Amino acid sequence: MNTNRVIIFDTTLRDGEQSPGASMNREEKIRIAKLLEEMRVDVIEAGFAIASQGDYEAIKAVAETVTESTVASLARAAKGDIQRAADAIAPAKRGRIHTFISTSPLHMKYKLQMQPEAVHQAVIDSVSFARNLTDDVEWSAEDGSRTEHDFLCQCVESAIEAGATTINIPDTVGYTVPDEYHALITMLCNRVPNIDKAIISVHCHNDLGLAVANSLAAVQAGARQVECTINGLGERAGNAALEEIIMALRTRQDHMPFETGINSELITKASHMVSTVTGIMVQPNKAIVGANAFAHESGIHQDGVLKHAETYEIMTPESVGLKESNLVMGKHSGRHAFKEKLKDLGYALGDNAMNDAFKRFKDLADKKKEIFDEDIVALVDDEVRDNDSIKFVSLQVVCGSKVEHQTAELELDIEGEIVSMTADGDGPVDATFNAIKALTFATQHLQLYQVHAVTEGADAQAEVTVRLEENGKTVMGQGADTDTLVASARAYINALNKLIVKRQRTAPEAVAV
Repeated sequence: MNTNRVIIFDTTLRDGEQSPGASMNREEKIRIAKLLEEMRVDVIEAGFAIASQGDYEAIKAVAETVTESTVASLARAAKGDIQRAADAIAPAKRGRIHTFISTSPLHMKYKLQMQPEAVHQAVIDSVSFARNLTDDVEWSAEDGSRTEHDFLCQCVESAIEAGATTINIPDTVGYTVPDEYHALITMLCNRVPNIDKAIISVHCHNDLGLAVANSLAAVQAGARQVECTINGLGERAGNAALEEIIMALRTRQDHMPFETGINSELITKASHMVSTVTGIMVQPNKAIVGANAFAHESGIHQDGVLKHAETYEIMTPESVGLKESNLVMGKHSGRHAFKEKLKDLGYALGDNAMNDAFKRFKDLADKKKEIFDEDIVALVDDEVRDNDSIKFVSLQVVCGSKVEHQTAELELDIEGEIVSMTADGDGPVDATFNAIKALTFATQHLQLYQVHAVTEGADAQAEVTVRLEENGKTVMGQGADTDTLVASARAYINALNKLIVKRQRTAPEAVAV
């Protein structure tokens, strides 16, 4: 066994999905899982099987699709949860049950309302039951970073004796700091007698902005699995970002001589896919994958980069998948060139979706002088939502300073039936959204409406993001078009489709790890 090899456990499809508004359906999870496998992620946590029938089916579908990566399902320390997880991962070539229970005094007293002795027995019982269902069992001590050391050691030792092959020590609430977390992992390595029989894993949240730093400190102390997500997606302030972990280990080999099996050149592609599927945009100054991560505006910086890139770039753009396009797309481009471009961008569309995407590409090419990869990605992402219940058909808006009533005439495809509605509003966007609500349902509340340009120039496509809330549940939606109002309609419809999926999912309590 390579003692310097760090296992990458991606939980974008589980913890990432728990980020408000980030619900994913079965097809979206499969799509992301395929890319994670292509990236050579070691373990893909596909969901929480007991959460809903939809989540169970999504995990099972990922397990049926993925052949190289291990597919995991989360489960509480309850037989029903664990059995459901086992059933979901059953088709996987390599499957893992990830079971957990809280171990900190705060969680045991107020959340679990259990005595430490009962929690310790639950650890033994849950891991033993899971071990009878699969050879690969991971056990997590929820709120591990705030757990008393003696009790943590006792639980870890018992979990390994019961059959756990991976022991996860989460910083569930993002409370710890690097030197403290390093000392915690070191303590476990020194005090737990059978610790050599399991892989130590870490799962850090970013409430203080220290998730990546804490994860790396733990690796230096002996942890050999890092749990992370694309774009740092996750509950509250999110998780340790996969892309930051990978590139930190790669860039600072002098200080951290560890390796992973990740193909880093797919990082940018994965970042954009997750952003598109969830509707959660990446901030421009985000490390590694932000729009400004390799941008230089300062004259001093520009001069330095032109003379020698390493003066201001500690890694190459190509190392994370940022490449110059060799195939210029425009209104004279044919179907074959378009299909090849989609292949380069990571899309494999069926015939119907390809025809629709090509038509939209041609329409876009008639409106724009220059088409960028970002333009193509934005329009194609609207076409890959084959299983949406509600689909955009057409929109005609009457608005302006001389118009007394702002009016939107909208056509939608709802479960295969074309329906139309004309509605008024306080403005063209309000009229459009009123028409959508009149044709669908109006139990949701618009919390966020945001517009930004996909590329530069007056002819740039608008990408609109909306956030809807219904009964405490939030969803994000995105849509793109050269017409901002059409993009707005597409974004709202995308969010509605996610809300329909979210209605079907009722997550059990205590899912934070």
